[in-house]
Amino acid sequence: MSLWRMLLAGGFALCVVLMAAALWLQHVDGLEPCPLCIFQRGFVIALGVLTFAGALHDPATAGRRAYGVAIMIAAGAGTAVAGRHVWLQSLPPGEVPECGPGLEYMLEAFPLTEALGMILGGSGECAEVQWTFLSLSIPQWTLLAFIAFAVFGLWLAAARAGDRPPAGAGVSGTAP
Repeated sequence: MSLWRMLLAGGFALCVVLMAAALWLQHVDGLEPCPLCIFQRGFVIALGVLTFAGALHDPATAGRRAYGVAIMIAAGAGTAVAGRHVWLQSLPPGEVPECGPGLEYMLEAFPLTEALGMILGGSGECAEVQWTFLSLSIPQWTLLAFIAFAVFGLWLAAARAGDRPPAGAGVSGTAP
């Protein structure tokens, strides 16, 4: 297995762990996700699909760059949503927006662009910190994960042709 394939598989494994933790917190601990949490989950799933596809594909340099750019885009969008969420949680209580209608209602009652604007604007339920680990909230941990994925995507996109070992190197004992 090549180094690139292992790194992409590791990225996929991280996405699986993040989603497993989110589902555990929701279904076992009873923490209901807010609309911004739902969007962050979507970006984690997108990153999981990209890293899984990349690990299966094990692309050459041009393919790694394409996967790297796609990973950076998904991670950048996730970073923006998680950053907004962290910002909402840092607001003093008097500046927190009012709680809005539920996600399902907004998607059914409003045009998609208007619903997305309302969702990404956040609400009071998004500002509530329900759980922490090592003094960081769920959105803060997710923000760190998105930043790490963005750096990983940048690294993949910047890869040079010589960064990939030749096929069969180290298997037959012959030098490249």
